[in-house]
Amino acid sequence: MLISSLRGRLFVGLTVLIVGTGLAAGYLAFRWAFDEAIELQDSVLLQVASLAAKNRLTDHPGDTGVDEEARLVVDELAPRADEPAPGARHPRLPPDLPEGLQTVARAGEQWRVFVRTRSDGTRVAVGQPAASRDEIARDSALRTIVPLGILIPALMLLIGIVVDRSLRPLSRLAETLDAKQTDHLERLPTAGIPKELLPFVESINRLLDRIATMFDRQGRFIADAAHELRSPITALSVQADNLDRSALSDDGLQRMDALRSGIRRTAHLLEQLLAFARYDQAPSDALPEQALDRILKEVVADLLPEARRSGIDLGFMHVDTATMRAEPLALAMLARNLLDNAIRYTPKGGTIDVSLQAGDGVAVLRIVDSGPGIPTHDMGRIFEPFFRGARPSGDGTGLGLSIVRRIVESHGGTIELDNAVDGTGSGLTVRVTLPLADRRPGLAGPGGA
Repeated sequence: MLISSLRGRLFVGLTVLIVGTGLAAGYLAFRWAFDEAIELQDSVLLQVASLAAKNRLTDHPGDTGVDEEARLVVDELAPRADEPAPGARHPRLPPDLPEGLQTVARAGEQWRVFVRTRSDGTRVAVGQPAASRDEIARDSALRTIVPLGILIPALMLLIGIVVDRSLRPLSRLAETLDAKQTDHLERLPTAGIPKELLPFVESINRLLDRIATMFDRQGRFIADAAHELRSPITALSVQADNLDRSALSDDGLQRMDALRSGIRRTAHLLEQLLAFARYDQAPSDALPEQALDRILKEVVADLLPEARRSGIDLGFMHVDTATMRAEPLALAMLARNLLDNAIRYTPKGGTIDVSLQAGDGVAVLRIVDSGPGIPTHDMGRIFEPFFRGARPSGDGTGLGLSIVRRIVESHGGTIELDNAVDGTGSGLTVRVTLPLADRRPGLAGPGGA
């Protein structure tokens, strides 16, 4: 199976290499230790045979305290092989065995025997069952490879940790790219990036610069076009008002209503486009203080008639005094766009609750409606310009929430949208957090420098 993950490829490749190398090293270590153990036992046979030849040692089966598997048998080679040795449990070895180390059959099993001839012509043999010797050698060899068997899994775990940590900058880079909004194209940071990834990051930054330049030109074009179109639209509106005062047939009045509705929609779109371009930049720190609660009350009062016509209960749940540095038109547009959306999507008989709370250096504006909310698959794109979602309503332009986000972020705030589902139905909760006048980013608070 083809592994598509680079992390997986590195881990599998290194694991195969280590396991393969470990198995080969383990086999070689086992064979080396096994052969060394056999050689050591042969050396013991030789030394015991030398002692037996000089001191005429004999085997005493009644001896205790000796491991049966490790026992060495000392035999005096007699002229007759069928004559048992006194007290021996094994038949005598053949008397014509050659001098030195050899493997012979004895009592149906293989024995390793060393034969030595004395100066008087008598011969002595020292032997041990080959199966016992092999078992001892295997146990000794296995003990030598146990550390290797423990080391390999430990190395695999360490490799997994090293691979994960080595590729973590790449994962963070991907998360940074995913977190970027479509119209916020700051360059990616290069601090702490491995040098192998630097060309990749620099290439992305150059691409972001080109896209940012294109967006900037697009924004200037939209602002210029909207500004140039305001005068013709205003003239059309004036002419429509003049025609409305003249005597028109019923068909003419219907056409005039359609014309005026189109002019209003176009004028609203132009105002939104101008606002979209205007609030793309951060406001000046020298802005005067504005009472957000007063502006919010004025916007709600302006929209109350429209809410009543739609059969919607619009009102305040709680209002604190909140002062911040901002353009009054920006704050008014922020509140109006949010409330316009709430009124547009809230069904007849629904409710829209507005609250403003101030504390800990921030003002929190919360708008809760009883509408259908926002589909989950639209949440990721709801702030994109001209995006109206899967269920657009009314004459919206798809710029309202994008403008709201630009205003909020340019003033150092945050905005959150959450679908709320409880026992009474569904709805949308909009939560806007803005810094108060003495907590604006970049401004010194009381007692500051």
